[in-house]
Amino acid sequence: MFTPSFRIVIAFLSLAAFGTQAMACPFCTPGQTLLGEVGQADLIIFGTLSNAKRDPNDFSKGTTDMEIELIVKDHDFLKGKKSITLPRYVPSDPKNKSKHLVFCEIYKGQLDPYRGEAVPQESKIAEYLKGAIALKAKPGPEKLLYFYKHFDSSDWSVSADAFQEFSNADYTEIRPVAEKMEADRIIKMLKDPNTSAARYGLLGLLVGHCGKPETHAKQLREFLDQPKVREATGLDGLLTGYIMLDQKEGTKFVNDLIKNTKEDFLIRYAALRCLRFCWDYRTDIISKDAIISAVKPLIAQADIADLAIEDLRKWQRWEMASELIDLFGKSSHDIPIIQRSIIKFALTAPADNKVTGEFLKKLRADASQSERVKDLEQLLELEKPRPAQPAAKEEKK
Repeated sequence: MFTPSFRIVIAFLSLAAFGTQAMACPFCTPGQTLLGEVGQADLIIFGTLSNAKRDPNDFSKGTTDMEIELIVKDHDFLKGKKSITLPRYVPSDPKNKSKHLVFCEIYKGQLDPYRGEAVPQESKIAEYLKGAIALKAKPGPEKLLYFYKHFDSSDWSVSADAFQEFSNADYTEIRPVAEKMEADRIIKMLKDPNTSAARYGLLGLLVGHCGKPETHAKQLREFLDQPKVREATGLDGLLTGYIMLDQKEGTKFVNDLIKNTKEDFLIRYAALRCLRFCWDYRTDIISKDAIISAVKPLIAQADIADLAIEDLRKWQRWEMASELIDLFGKSSHDIPIIQRSIIKFALTAPADNKVTGEFLKKLRADASQSERVKDLEQLLELEKPRPAQPAAKEEKK
């Protein structure tokens, strides 16, 4: 209101995911929330706009009156005021009656509205945000329970923000909350045709924590069998929830997706992301050995091998060295991105690993490969975490 190629992108996102573990829901896209912006705003008000006027001397400027119905975040500027004039021209739409949630700063004593949310007249977004602000200092799980209550709000702006709060949350905060949820309610949301596919991953993860194997595993499987769901962006979270509810059948289902080379790349990639999550957080439901067995078939698939090899490197599965290095000379894997992943695996392996040591020795002696090895060594150095800087000493007063 107020003012490389596809595969390379996937590979980049894959690498980035390792650098952001335990930072946000692994099956969601982090983003700004209303509560997250409360600290920046000096005041937040909700009400109705009217009397929009353009500045006759400057077409880009103007004013709009606002009748204040609820003060979400108070400020001395609002003292005694029931209405204010915004220094913005915001024309109303006679066909679409709406109200506005407006975020403002006070700059040099002047009102500066920098963000506005147009919502339906019956919207409860102001009450929702006011309630969230009251919980701002509470522990993460307590706040998440509040947002969960608004998941199926008929007000899209409220439900979208509530989901975004979960998207930004650490899994260690989500897990205890998820165990207290109602699986039937979540399954109902999944089946609702109005539910965005972008929410499937989170909902699948949640039902995996609170559902019952004997009932909800079957319902989730039936949902997964729908072609449109297979193509959804949240397939990884749904697969994870299925494994949580039924470890045996869920793991078999994921394994079958991975082995089937006729499945679309994105479906097999979703299965890999599911296994990554289990490796990082839930080896209590599927062992690391079972995860490795599930990932292995991917290294034979040229369109996704580099991602699987990168995972094996991160997981330090050096016993796979011979199998991976054998791929280096195969015509099916004579692809730069795959060969780079194999070299990185070898460079990261322990120095006393004879297989990788011999492989690197041959590459360094090869004029066509030696420069590539040097470049990847430098890249790996950049990946290493920097040592923490000592805290600056306080100046003597």
